[in-house]
Amino acid sequence: MDNKLYEMMDWAAVEGIVYSEEDHPHDILGAHVTEEGILIQTFLPTAKSVTVVLKDSKKEYPMDLEDEEGFFAALLPGKRIPKYHYHVDFGEEADGKENIVEYEDPYRFAPQITEKETKKFNAGICYDIYEKLGSHPMTVNGVEGVLFAVWAPNAMRVSVVGDFNLWDGRRLPMRRLWDSGIFELFVPGLAAGQLYKYEIKAKGGLTFLKADPYANAAQLRPDTASVITDLSQYAWKDEAWLKQRKNADSKKAPMSIYEVHLGSFRKPEDGREFYNYRELAVMLADYIKEMGYTHIELMPVMEHPFDGSWGYQVTGYYAPTSRYGTPEDFMYFMDYMHAQGIGVILDWVPAHFPRDTFGLAAFDGTCLYEHLDPRKGSHPHWGTLIYNYGRPEVKNFLIANALFWAEKYHIDGIRMDAVASMLYLDYGKNEGEWVPNIYGGNENLEAVEFFHHLNSIFKQKEPGVLMIAEESTAWPKVTGAVEDEGLGFDYKWNMGWMNDTLEFFKLPPLYRTKSINKLTFSMAYFYNELYLLPLSHDEVVHGKATIIQKMWGSYEQKFPQARLLYMYMYTHPGKKLNFMGNEIGQFREWDEKREQDWFLKKYPLHDSFMRYIRDISRVYVNTSALYNSEYNSKSFTWHKMGTKDRALAIYERGCGEDGRYIVFLNFSDVPVEEFEFEIENEISLELIINTEADIYSGSIKTGTTEIKAEITEDRNTNISVNMPPFSGQILKIKELTGQK
Repeated sequence: MDNKLYEMMDWAAVEGIVYSEEDHPHDILGAHVTEEGILIQTFLPTAKSVTVVLKDSKKEYPMDLEDEEGFFAALLPGKRIPKYHYHVDFGEEADGKENIVEYEDPYRFAPQITEKETKKFNAGICYDIYEKLGSHPMTVNGVEGVLFAVWAPNAMRVSVVGDFNLWDGRRLPMRRLWDSGIFELFVPGLAAGQLYKYEIKAKGGLTFLKADPYANAAQLRPDTASVITDLSQYAWKDEAWLKQRKNADSKKAPMSIYEVHLGSFRKPEDGREFYNYRELAVMLADYIKEMGYTHIELMPVMEHPFDGSWGYQVTGYYAPTSRYGTPEDFMYFMDYMHAQGIGVILDWVPAHFPRDTFGLAAFDGTCLYEHLDPRKGSHPHWGTLIYNYGRPEVKNFLIANALFWAEKYHIDGIRMDAVASMLYLDYGKNEGEWVPNIYGGNENLEAVEFFHHLNSIFKQKEPGVLMIAEESTAWPKVTGAVEDEGLGFDYKWNMGWMNDTLEFFKLPPLYRTKSINKLTFSMAYFYNELYLLPLSHDEVVHGKATIIQKMWGSYEQKFPQARLLYMYMYTHPGKKLNFMGNEIGQFREWDEKREQDWFLKKYPLHDSFMRYIRDISRVYVNTSALYNSEYNSKSFTWHKMGTKDRALAIYERGCGEDGRYIVFLNFSDVPVEEFEFEIENEISLELIINTEADIYSGSIKTGTTEIKAEITEDRNTNISVNMPPFSGQILKIKELTGQK
């Protein structure tokens, strides 16, 4: 042993490395200029010998073993740090082969994240933080490797571990960057596809493994390691789509959304558990175009450990789930959808996260992402944890995540799950289980500020990408402008419309006449927000019965009522959403483990119902009067809202150049006969679609109607209505010459 070298050693620092408690390893490891020469130190447990090899001169300097745990050091002559690497002999392997490795020193590289970037992150405004935190293949000073960075401010020490270092947290401790709470390390020689986690040593000594919160890919469950991924290799082809979307006004365009759970849309017949994103892209796009939808909404594709959560308990916010393939496979999915003219909306869950120990929960040994007080940080009924929206770095994590999916995957919209649970401190909680805000109320003021921040920056950076709120209460101005104290969303799910409508269709016809207000009430508040009408997955699970099951009556009676329901939905103002399986009249509640009951198409009532859903969706998409001015009160006019003995509704849609259409709906189980009312001016009527057409298993010859228009003596028009039970019709109003 070199006594001179021995005397140069900072033994307290060496002990910090050996006992794995050092958060500034670059101060010790690597090469440092001293008065005596260049001191190079490395810690390689299980190494038998280590040699420093100079890259330019090829000179070799054997290193001394200064601590038997594997701490090596060498003193090189000179005052300038040379380019070097290690030649490491790990001894014989089990099969007798030598295990000799050429090893670049991770501790000879400067930080790749700037202090300015860390300060922006600590302020909650580093919107591309996903380019810094996580794992990123890159080349530094001509050396290929991977940059790792993670936020764990309260950790004593953080290390990168994986197959590449025997999952040994002693080998690659990371440097703490200033007072940012971020740990960073560039590791040469690693590449995309390798597995890793962070080993965190908390204050007090508890040591545990965590998946990377910013990882771009993860192992297939039940395994939980993160996967090094390069997102820069895919060659996108959707430039024209993105350019068109940027300046589009969604309020003047049709939006008929098909909500999909990728794992149960269809199941492979070859024994595989799931189709790949690429396979799903083709089969879904073909089906969407056939059925007349404009968009799909994917239930969460972010990585999650439990299939039964349907993706709503996320552990990998920056990673598409590996159940269906790789990140590049999902990029292909998005690209293909855009090539086929289909928009893609992703469900996104910033309301809560699961308690899985490999995830965000108690990430650095403290309540980092969640609140410490369980009355603020825990959902007692969901068994999940609530984000601390008042912490800038947590807000940055979430806001950057929304931007990430738009930037890296070109998504067309985000549907934010469980917004109400974020807005109310007492959501789902009993007395004593929540803490009022500073004013004594139940409003979550930090969540409100989060929405303001998110939607403001999102509209600025991603114009044309929609933000949609699933919000079930009467919170004001959900779709109002942030500048006007609104939350800033583009659309809000109309849960009131959904609940009232489905409750109405459950009623026996005898009670519908007096309950017609359940259908008409929605128009009393419709213009308060920009609404979307959902018949989502939530309505076909947990014993609620499917949409077709909810209809009153026998098997045969349910289908005409369901056709009527969808005519009401597609002619009511507001964007539309329909969950998969609804369109085939599925009686079995949705189960994520099984594909949809496509076999039902062999039964006439189901096959014709599916044809009807296709046709009514196409009528909506191709009729500008039904969507172009739907948020203008002039585009909707009631003509009749029930009679003493009939549950019927007659209303008009459209204004201006979009033309005018009139909708007749009979919700009774008896026909409407010779019901008359008058419309100003001379018009004629042209049938567009009839729910009772024989091609839909109805009783009327396709293309015919018994709704008649006759000109009166004072040059108005008398409408005479005859309609079968449970039926609806859309007719186009044609203006005749000689108007008053």
